[in-house]
Amino acid sequence: VFIAQSRASGSHRDVEDEELTRIFVMIPKSYTEEDLREKFKMYGDIEYCSIIKNKTTGESKGLGYVRYLKPSQAARAIEECDRSYRAILAEPKNKASESFEHDYYSNITRQEPRGNTLPFCGQPEFCSFEKNESRIQESVSKRLSVVSRLPFIQEQLFALFDLVPGLEYCDVQRDPHTNSGYAVIQYSTAASAIYAKYKLHGFEYPPGNRLTVIFLDDGNDSSE
Repeated sequence: VFIAQSRASGSHRDVEDEELTRIFVMIPKSYTEEDLREKFKMYGDIEYCSIIKNKTTGESKGLGYVRYLKPSQAARAIEECDRSYRAILAEPKNKASESFEHDYYSNITRQEPRGNTLPFCGQPEFCSFEKNESRIQESVSKRLSVVSRLPFIQEQLFALFDLVPGLEYCDVQRDPHTNSGYAVIQYSTAASAIYAKYKLHGFEYPPGNRLTVIFLDDGNDSSE
């Protein structure tokens, strides 16, 4: 991973810098901040580590942050750490995302008691899924349809949707008459499918070509 920064930013620790140096990881609930630091210190100089905890019980939620001194160190950690950590760049603190991560994570654990929670940083707009439960019960499933006016490459589309945890399969098809792209994506949980649709519907891939992502009936009771 190569990260370019504006020359004007210099050494100033601004929000842009924070976006490139703080990572968000899924960890065992038994980890302490020292354990987290020990696992990630090999990738660079750590400014701080923190673990997201339940505000009531004080127990770890299995999620944490690691802030490095340099963007290159955060990039190396994301590339080289074990995939089980699901490491990604974290949202800046000033975007008020952390309180939502608490609420979103606890909501998902109530709905998915068997595991497979999402370690992704939340966006405030995503709260609409939680507030409108009837809409979820009517339309949500673990399976997605992806349509594009350009054909897909299996490996590239799989890599794109595999950024969301829980991808079970990616089946790419092509219409020989229109040469447009069509694929069926399935995740292990509805929560993963919701997140993938939220993040990738309208995403330009390749640039200039917007993806259309909708839910497909997977045969299961959507209220589950």
